Amino acid sequence: MKPDTSRFFVLAAALLLAAPLDAALKNPDTVIYAHTGEITTLDPVYPYDSTTQGMMLNVYDTLIRFAGPSLTDFQPALAAKVPSEKNGLISPDGLTYRFPLRKDVRFHKGERLTPEDVRYSLLRFMLIDPEGGPASLLLEPVFGQATTRSPENKLTITRAEFDKAVKADRDGVTVRLKRPFGPFLSIMARWSYVVDKKWCVANGEWDGAYETIGRFNNRQKESSGLYRAMNGTGPFELDSWDQNRKQLNLKAFPGYWSSPARIKRVIMKTVSDFAARKTLLETGEADIIDMARPNEPQLAGLQGVHIADNLPRLLTDPVFFFTFTVNANSQDIGSGKLDGQGIPPAFFSSADVRRAFAYAFDYAGFLKDGMKGKAERARGAIPPGMAGYSPTAPVYEYNRLRAEEYFRKAYGGEVWNKGFRFTLTYNNGSDIRQLACESLKRTVEALNPRFRIDLRGVDWPVYIDKAQNRKAPLFTRGWTGDYPDPHNFAFPFYHSKGRFALAQGFADKELDKLIETAVAEPSAAKRALLYARVQAKAHENALQLYTAHPLGLYGLRDWLKGFYDNAVFMGIYFYPLSKQ
Repeated sequence: MKPDTSRFFVLAAALLLAAPLDAALKNPDTVIYAHTGEITTLDPVYPYDSTTQGMMLNVYDTLIRFAGPSLTDFQPALAAKVPSEKNGLISPDGLTYRFPLRKDVRFHKGERLTPEDVRYSLLRFMLIDPEGGPASLLLEPVFGQATTRSPENKLTITRAEFDKAVKADRDGVTVRLKRPFGPFLSIMARWSYVVDKKWCVANGEWDGAYETIGRFNNRQKESSGLYRAMNGTGPFELDSWDQNRKQLNLKAFPGYWSSPARIKRVIMKTVSDFAARKTLLETGEADIIDMARPNEPQLAGLQGVHIADNLPRLLTDPVFFFTFTVNANSQDIGSGKLDGQGIPPAFFSSADVRRAFAYAFDYAGFLKDGMKGKAERARGAIPPGMAGYSPTAPVYEYNRLRAEEYFRKAYGGEVWNKGFRFTLTYNNGSDIRQLACESLKRTVEALNPRFRIDLRGVDWPVYIDKAQNRKAPLFTRGWTGDYPDPHNFAFPFYHSKGRFALAQGFADKELDKLIETAVAEPSAAKRALLYARVQAKAHENALQLYTAHPLGLYGLRDWLKGFYDNAVFMGIYFYPLSKQ
């Protein structure tokens, strides 16, 4: 009997028409990540931005790490065991932590990992201590201070403290804390990067001696022998970094101590414009893209694409930061006078001005339209789920009458009568911060025709320089947790040695004391009360303007497998990924 082939061809044609045009897997051994930030250096002791640090965790292993997406469970990495009191690796007084090391771990350049490499790496991370860098994360628990320098810019770490802090023996390292520090293991799980000491010294870096650290303390990142070079033990090693094209290439390390990564190459490229990132994702020329909540509808219905959404975040963003005394050479303060064409450098040192701006922002509208309802209203720096956060803490609400009241009161009425003009900056590629700036500009200018705010987006390295060197009178930033503890928010936001307080140029001795007391307090209930007091004082003085605690999201190709997220990654961990 002759077979009836007509139905077969009809079915085949239907299947072909239904198949997505881009179904063919592209670049099967490569993951391409189009992100918004910009990599600023390859030396792990300098950067404190999420893009650069998110890259670091793929090249430099830590002693221990978080288990998958958990923020409370740890697993060994370069250390053979996670220290605990039960296994005897944490002393009963909570001051001594011992990390026995794995055997036969090798660096990318071939050298075997030694305990001295670990000792050197931890001390180097703490003692180079660049202004605005991450050194304080370990300096606080180990040396009991947030910086290595006195106000006179002299090294404050003594030889005795140096010798006692980190010791290497034949099988591992021991770290001695200045005082009990509850989140110490959380810090080590994210920030205990290990570099090859011999290789560093050969590249002109610190030799590890106490007598020579002064030459390297707080020098510029471009002076580092590791500025453009990397040599870790992680699953990926450096292939190339093209700063002009803003692209970094990694390749899988075949000698990785666990097992080689399934993906052979990683390409990280800065693509500030969301439309361009969307096109790359849609065509399969990117596998992962950064996206903000307002971009979510634009990916709906794209074939072969999905959104990894509702990702837990230890995040407060956007935040408006007032610079109390702006660098007089700044181009962003106009005439530098309160004459309607500028602002004086100390404009935002007035609490009345800060409160006026705090009442002038439309928080509810921003959460609805900008965050699409997928963010909690920020009631301070500390996000939900952490000690010190309270859903009933006082906040500023959008109130035109109160905003006008404080603007009329500020500077004896001169602000209202003369008006002002300044530039508000945001980083290019951050659509949500741009949206927040546009919202603030609109509501403030609507109060008085003499009020003018100019908006300017700048690239990330320029933006960081402007903010940290007090060249921006008002700027937007965000903060994602370095480790899951409220101290990691209280310190950078409010302590006089913290990153944002330094950028703003404010210091409050009472806040400093509260923060230092809270981190050393063993009682969780008492800690919560102390952090609540910190945020209440910040609210009272309108030190910063908080908007939201957003959930995270990425745009991904469907062919990307193995993706998982951790709230403190600050980026993508490429090791578990594959493409199918």
